[in-house]
Order: sequence, then C-alpha cells, then structure tokens
Amino acid sequence: MLRRALETARAEAGYRASRSSGPGGQHAQKNETRIEAYLEIDSCSLDETAKERLRERFGRTVHAVSQDERSQLRNRELALERLLKKIRLALEPRAKRTATRPSRSAILKRLTGKRHRSFTKRLRRPPGAED
Repeated sequence: MLRRALETARAEAGYRASRSSGPGGQHAQKNETRIEAYLEIDSCSLDETAKERLRERFGRTVHAVSQDERSQLRNRELALERLLKKIRLALEPRAKRTATRPSRSAILKRLTGKRHRSFTKRLRRPPGAED
C-alpha cells in the first residue's frame, strides 16, 4: 500500500514556482527558483484509507517547499523528496504503545531524589524561615 501510494503521489504531484527569498542578488530577484510541491488529497487516486490518514494529518493538501539551490530543477527534486517523505511518515503504521508501570526500585529512586532535592532547598532558606 505504501509503495503504491508513493508512486501515485510522485506521478500526481503538482508544482508552483516563485521567487526565492534571502540573498542572491539579481539571480534571486529575477528567477523563480523556489519550488512548492503539493498533492491535492481529494483529487488524487489513492485508496480511501490512505486519503483519510493524510487528511487527518495535513488537511486537504500536502505541501513541501524547497529554495535551497539556485537551480529550479534541483529545487523541484528536493521538494518532491520532502513531499514523499511527509507522505511516507503519515502512512507508515504506528506501533501501539504497550502500557507499563514503573518498577518498585524506579519509584523508590524517584522519591528518594525528590526528598534529597527538598532537603537541599530547605538548607538554602534563611534561618528562622520555618517558624
């Protein structure tokens, strides 16, 4: 399921170009090298369970931006990689957490530490503050 979803996202991703921010002089001011890769979840051909997971996490669209390189092509590749990474992380099944209790020794160690800390702070008080 994950592999097919990533292939679908790669094929159906859209791109927007805009001018990059930050330094760069005339190159940054005249060329649109910043790329935003996006995937419209409602209109893509993923199965419904994958769409629902993505909607829970990202809303109606998944976005990823790159303006690291001077080349629009390289930024397009980086933005697509970031988009696919977001989708992969959202669709990977999460392991259920097994509830555990702290051991008796861990509880005693924590309480002993609290008592010691309390005693240290008590020693810092000015004389006569306990009256």
